[in-house]
Amino acid sequence: MRARSMKLFLTHPIWVLLTISSCSYSSKACKKLLDIAGKEPYDLIVIPGSPYENGWTRTMKARIYWSKFLYDQKITKNIMYSGSSVYTPYTEGIIMALYGEAIGIPREHIYVETKAEHSTENIYYSYKKAKKLNFIRIALASDPFQTKLLHSFTRKKINEEIGMIPIVFDTLKSMESSMIDPVIPQQQAFVQDFVPISQRQSIYKRLKGTLGLNIDKNAY
Repeated sequence: MRARSMKLFLTHPIWVLLTISSCSYSSKACKKLLDIAGKEPYDLIVIPGSPYENGWTRTMKARIYWSKFLYDQKITKNIMYSGSSVYTPYTEGIIMALYGEAIGIPREHIYVETKAEHSTENIYYSYKKAKKLNFIRIALASDPFQTKLLHSFTRKKINEEIGMIPIVFDTLKSMESSMIDPVIPQQQAFVQDFVPISQRQSIYKRLKGTLGLNIDKNAY
C-alpha cells in the first residue's frame, strides 16, 4: 500500500470509529482485571511512555498515577517505565521515572527502558529487560485503549502469562484531589541532536513499528 493511500486509510472516520469501539476495555472489564491482579502481586508492571515537552500530558499523568496506585496497593513490587525520545527531544522512560519518584514511588523500585518507539516495542523490550533482571510475574498497565490494543500482540508474540491491568478511571478520579504536579529535572532526559520519528521514518515504516514488525530481537 502506498504511503498516501495508507495515510488516508488510517485517518478515515469509519476506520477510526471501528478501531476505538473494538480496541478498548469496558469499565466493567477494567475493574474485573484489577480484581484479578490483586489476588497475587506482580514482580513488575510495564508502563508505556507518551510524548513530553515542558510538562506532562494528561495521558502521561494518568499512567504514572496508575502505576503509583498499583504500587501503593501492593499489586506490584516494581515499575518499569518504557519509551525512547520519539516525537519530542525527551526520553519518555526517563521522564516518567522522574515523575514517578517525585510523586512518592521509591527510586529502588523504579526501572527504565529507553529503546521503544512504539507501543508494541514498549511491552516487548520491557519484558525482555525484566526477564534479564530475573523478574517473573510481569504485567502491562496502561489506559484501557492501549492495554486492549496490545493484548493480542502480547499474548501471541511474547508470553500469554503477561497480565493486563487497564486503568480504572473511577479509581483514578477518586485520587485526583491528592494529585500533585511536581517540578522535575527534565534536562536529565533531554536528547541532543534529536530528530523526531516522523522525519526519520516513512508512514509505512511507522505503521510496521506499530504492528511490532520493526522489533530488534537482540535489543536486550
